[in-house]
Amino acid sequence: MDAPRREFLDDLLTTPSPSGFETDGQRVWVDYVRQFADDVWTDAYGNAVAVHEGGGDGPRIAFTGHADEIGFMVRRITDDGFLRLTRVGGSDRTVSKGQHVTVHANDEPVQGVIGQTAIHLRNRDDDEIEDVAEQFVDVGAADEAEARELVEVGDPVTFSSTVHDLHGDRISARGMDNRVGTWAVAEGLRHAVEADVDATVYAVSTVQEEVGLNGAEMIGFDLDPDVAVAADVTHATDNPDVNDEYRGPVELGAGPVIARGSTNHPRVVKLARAAAETEGIDSQLQAAGIRTGTDADAFFTSRGGIPSLNVGIPNRYMHTPVEVIDTADLVAVADLFGAMAARTPDYAPFTVDI
Repeated sequence: MDAPRREFLDDLLTTPSPSGFETDGQRVWVDYVRQFADDVWTDAYGNAVAVHEGGGDGPRIAFTGHADEIGFMVRRITDDGFLRLTRVGGSDRTVSKGQHVTVHANDEPVQGVIGQTAIHLRNRDDDEIEDVAEQFVDVGAADEAEARELVEVGDPVTFSSTVHDLHGDRISARGMDNRVGTWAVAEGLRHAVEADVDATVYAVSTVQEEVGLNGAEMIGFDLDPDVAVAADVTHATDNPDVNDEYRGPVELGAGPVIARGSTNHPRVVKLARAAAETEGIDSQLQAAGIRTGTDADAFFTSRGGIPSLNVGIPNRYMHTPVEVIDTADLVAVADLFGAMAARTPDYAPFTVDI
């Protein structure tokens, strides 16, 4: 990954973007794609779209990623100045205690920690991890009045962890899910622009995926593309503590993961696999027998059915502050999207032969 692309990725990953509060992250994305897109726009809730206008009446393909990350919100401020929490999306109660967090208040960010009583003072025979609603943030306030000068109910909260380079091409950060997807669709659009492909190509950064695929439902109806491809992280199951029942074929560093079954339209799957093979892009397959759990599930039922596909980016330790990806996988996904955009007219119309 070259320096400008890495800077864009780092900007996305270091800009907090919890569900419902994606504006700052969307601004980073929009400023980047505006450099090469023919047009860029946003809707009422902050879904962002950039487009390469293809020639004539060619097919329209949308590559989408979601901008939001999981997190917390201030649910209540206690008499003694601590903050009680509620979850935003699928936040994991087992990794939250003892972590640095940032409360994104209106005036300025407020630093805090999710309290964890010292091991010396706990009953170790009863080391149950409390639900998020029973955990608390300590911002250093002496009482409720002092805390209310800093924050208010409804302020979003994220982990304070940032981007760290690991060995080789691997990096760790919170919020890989799914700023890496929005990076990939932006770069896929850039490839399509540089190749001046005949298809009309949209890159879409959606909001509120983590709380119900909400942005995809909005933009899928409004955009009405011929094809929608959702880029999202998927579980790399190659770390040693994954139970055998969940172990699958997905490995970090082995390339994009093309899902098959349920949501995933067979002709779009064929397009993705052919593009990967022709361009020499290593790829992996994944079974999605019921649903993908991504924005593709919202797109494929929109407007009577938009042929859709989920392409996964292998990710270890999902929904923790230390998610790990291989940037080579990320670059390969962007390359795959550029190759798919170029070949989309060859596979239209996207219908199932009966």
